[in-house]
Amino acid sequence: MSDRHLIVLNVNGEAHEALVEPRKTLLDVLRHDLGLTGTHVGCEHGVCGACTVLVDEEPVRACLMFAVQAESAEIRTVESLGRDGELSDLQRSFSEHHGLQCGFCTPGFLMLAEGFLAQRPDAGREEIREAVSANLCRCTGYQTIVDAIEATATRRCHAQQKEATA
Repeated sequence: MSDRHLIVLNVNGEAHEALVEPRKTLLDVLRHDLGLTGTHVGCEHGVCGACTVLVDEEPVRACLMFAVQAESAEIRTVESLGRDGELSDLQRSFSEHHGLQCGFCTPGFLMLAEGFLAQRPDAGREEIREAVSANLCRCTGYQTIVDAIEATATRRCHAQQKEATA
């Protein structure tokens, strides 16, 4: 009797089959089975946020979720942000505002911010600061990360207003 399960994961808009043990984490499947190494392995206890991905547009610690739990969900990793070799607006903002240093925590912050801005597109600085406190960065001191997310929120709101009046 096999203790592995064949699952289909919808990751970054594509269906992927994986044969997994019930205890295998989403993080391990993303990195080892699907080769999506942008999702980083940090503490493996759900504390640092380096493994944050979006599951049905909600930020989730991939190290705390079993892959079998994600079978019917839409999963987005940091690889979903840029298209055709171009950075997303959020990635560009992180670069412009120096919101990354060593880069280890950056994918988790990007996915946390992407999910947060989808829910709160008009968030203010204090709301952003509170949201990013969920992830750990050992290099930047968060100020530049908050600046980058705030700039992205402002740009997106202006673009949305421009479209509404056009």
